[in-house]
Amino acid sequence: MAYKATLIPGDGIGPEVTGATVRVLAAAGAPIEWETVHAGRKAFEETGIPVPENVLTSLRTNRIGLKGPLETPKGKGFRSANVTIRQELELYTGLRPVKSLPGIITPYENVDLVVLRENTEDLYAGIEHELAPGQIISVKVSTRSAGERISKWAFEYMRYRGRRLISCCAKPSVNPMSDGAFVDAFQKIGQDYPYIAQNTMPIDNVSMALAMDPTNFDVLLLQNLSGDILSDLCAGLVGGLGVVPGANVGDRIAVFEAVHGTAPDIAGKGIANPLAVLMSGVMLLEHIGERAIADKVNRAIWDVLEKGEHLTGDLGGNANTKTFTDALIDAL
Repeated sequence: MAYKATLIPGDGIGPEVTGATVRVLAAAGAPIEWETVHAGRKAFEETGIPVPENVLTSLRTNRIGLKGPLETPKGKGFRSANVTIRQELELYTGLRPVKSLPGIITPYENVDLVVLRENTEDLYAGIEHELAPGQIISVKVSTRSAGERISKWAFEYMRYRGRRLISCCAKPSVNPMSDGAFVDAFQKIGQDYPYIAQNTMPIDNVSMALAMDPTNFDVLLLQNLSGDILSDLCAGLVGGLGVVPGANVGDRIAVFEAVHGTAPDIAGKGIANPLAVLMSGVMLLEHIGERAIADKVNRAIWDVLEKGEHLTGDLGGNANTKTFTDALIDAL
């Protein structure tokens, strides 16, 4: 059986890293037929819109997609292409597993946690007003339904993944209504999962505790802005945005993506590290139930990282994208 999936190559280094990922997944025997569509700067240059309707239609039809990093044209009044895709398709859960990898030296060891971010509300609702010249107000949106929806998703994810502790991170002492509603929704849903340990923590306390010892955490549940910030912080614990995967998941559609940027300074040089997109591709395979192939690719990744002979520059080596990709395929 072949699965049809949407491929959004992206901007900057996007086509290079998604291309490498497609090569590796094909070599592993992944039964995927890719439908390529464009979003971001490339789409804007061709159509005048960063997220054309054919992108959304493809994702609605195929229900799974792999996306490279996107660039939204500045100064044009367009909402972020990434935010547009999440909100238009109701991809309300931002999923980012963060795990220590062999051969990547950081001050922290044995990190294995998951950041879950509510993707549709908070300040990312994009509601801003200029009350008077130089006086701006931004509206933070927080609804009970959205809080309950992602909390339910989080507990079900933990149940099937064998995760044991979830920490809801917010600041209700400062925003008792908006953050308080998020915490209340979490605690209400949590009553149905008494076998999963759960707590609430102020977001600033979590930031300090992560820096001191991230192994104390298992799953973090956050609102949109704090989830955006802390997911990048957690990526830094294991080596940066180039070594962590990501996904945006809704009830019907899931888009797996690079969490790093377009890196225009190295675009076209053939030296980009495809690992983040490849690991996101592994998550896609797990999502559609192709766990044997996903495990096969994961073993190849660990093998190449452990040997350390064909690593890209950001990983401490001097290999280019093709050499690194070839090493992964050889390891398969």
